[in-house]
Amino acid sequence: MEPLEEREAKVAAWLKKIFGDHPIPQYEVNPRTTEILHHLSERNRVRDRDVYLVIEDLKQKASEYESEAKYLQDLLMESVNFSPANLSSTSSRYLNALVDSAVALETKDTSLASFIPAVNDLTSDLFRTKSKSEEIKIELEKLEKNLTATLVLEKCLQEDLKKAELHLSTERAKVDHRRQNMDFLKAKSEEFRFRIKAAEEQLSARGMDASLSHQSLVALSEKLAKLKQQTIPLKKKLESYLDLMPNPSLAQVRQLKVRQSEN
Repeated sequence: MEPLEEREAKVAAWLKKIFGDHPIPQYEVNPRTTEILHHLSERNRVRDRDVYLVIEDLKQKASEYESEAKYLQDLLMESVNFSPANLSSTSSRYLNALVDSAVALETKDTSLASFIPAVNDLTSDLFRTKSKSEEIKIELEKLEKNLTATLVLEKCLQEDLKKAELHLSTERAKVDHRRQNMDFLKAKSEEFRFRIKAAEEQLSARGMDASLSHQSLVALSEKLAKLKQQTIPLKKKLESYLDLMPNPSLAQVRQLKVRQSEN
């Protein structure tokens, strides 16, 4: 592994090469940044080397194509005494169009046997592209419908959410009001309880009978209510007897007893 000082020197040289006459941006020099910049410089060096190799290869191929073109031109001149310079402007345009078509279709030459398969392949690609375009169009229409439905649903949900929030706010206000009333009633109840207790203590100090206290009266009231409940069936039973026809013999005996008691 290279020493840190050597890496820093390589990084500085690489940054100077990259920025040239422009000032190098300030950065914190530490082992971490040095490691990152050194890694970038190595990758840049490898990429530059690959690009250089590609450029050299293209130059070589261009030179080969130029040599082959010159050879074919010389051959054409020797065989039929024909030169592109001798062509009219219209013929030159046709020739250039033919060459451009061959380049666009990526054919090996400009013969009809090369053009027909290339055009057929291009036509097939065009039909496939149109078919794919139609499929994408249909899919986009479906997505638009789904998006519209989603937007409508989102709007409905937002409205429902607003209504729920309003309802929740109203219910919360009611609960707060009820809690305040409950607190007020609790306070009043506690106040009355203390006041009743104080009054009972005052009355007890003045010699009031304990049976007249609030608790005793409440107990008597509850007992009275229970007795009333118990007398209800007895009253109903008594009413059933009152509805019976009187017995004449018993009535005469009753009158006789009344007269005897009067005498």
